[in-house]
Amino acid sequence: MKRVLTFGSLNMDLSIYTDRIPNNGETIQGKNFFLSPGGKGGNQAVAAAKSGANTWIAGAVGTDLYGNKLVETLTKYNVNCDYIKMSRHITTGIAMIIRNDGDNRIILDKGANDDVDFQDVNKMLQDIGRPGDIFLTQFENDYETTLHALKAAKKKGLFTILNPAPAKHITKANYLHIDLLIINQSECEFLSGIYPSEESEYRKAIQYFQQQGVHAVLITLGAEGSIVGEGTTIHFVPSLSVNTVDTTAAGDTYIGALACELSHGKTIQKSMEYATCAAALTVSKAGAQKSIPTRQDIIDSKYVKE
Repeated sequence: MKRVLTFGSLNMDLSIYTDRIPNNGETIQGKNFFLSPGGKGGNQAVAAAKSGANTWIAGAVGTDLYGNKLVETLTKYNVNCDYIKMSRHITTGIAMIIRNDGDNRIILDKGANDDVDFQDVNKMLQDIGRPGDIFLTQFENDYETTLHALKAAKKKGLFTILNPAPAKHITKANYLHIDLLIINQSECEFLSGIYPSEESEYRKAIQYFQQQGVHAVLITLGAEGSIVGEGTTIHFVPSLSVNTVDTTAAGDTYIGALACELSHGKTIQKSMEYATCAAALTVSKAGAQKSIPTRQDIIDSKYVKE
């Protein structure tokens, strides 16, 4: 079985529910506050590990209560944390999350996530990376470090996945280091100028990224589902109808679960079907990593076939 090597952000989520979003300068009552380990890198790694992938992560946390808790939680979910850097001079990253009627608004403080350099990530790649392993990353860490890591992983023969969130411009030279680009509609519009809301726009957007050198392009379409262009083939996978409680980790769960299935040798379409179920189960619960389902949860849901 191939490994899933993740480089990404590690945050403690501070989440509160409110009946409405406050106006400028207004104080309102909230409820159901909780702390939850999160961060795109951490969430995606946990999603992969909970589905059974041999998962490793490179990142950084502070030597504080939140940092210790993040590492403890990742370890509990069978994510290898040997390449997590403990930063003594920067606090752990946090995400302030306001939940409202199935939606959420997030404010980030990167904290120690900015304390990871290329040497830190490259050590993981050189120590344990093997051709065919999955390298998964996002844009919540240092931009240049992330791009250098993609290049190094690609050079070593790993299958590289980039989830460019938050969206930042990518040069054509850097697109060449991406095997699978996973974006939502807003990120697609930012990067290509195309907001894909119908079939002709899906195809146009996929073609744009393939012309930049990306082999496969996967666009998540919210409640509509997801679509992928792989070479000349396009696959669409519809979403599942569930009661939405909290969307915080849905996208990360989808990506981590998809990476797991790819590491098991599944096709991209089968991996998307599995990931769609994982994301649907995630939004039916509150929180980030604790809401991510295990493989057994997904099998028991009857939405996918092993």
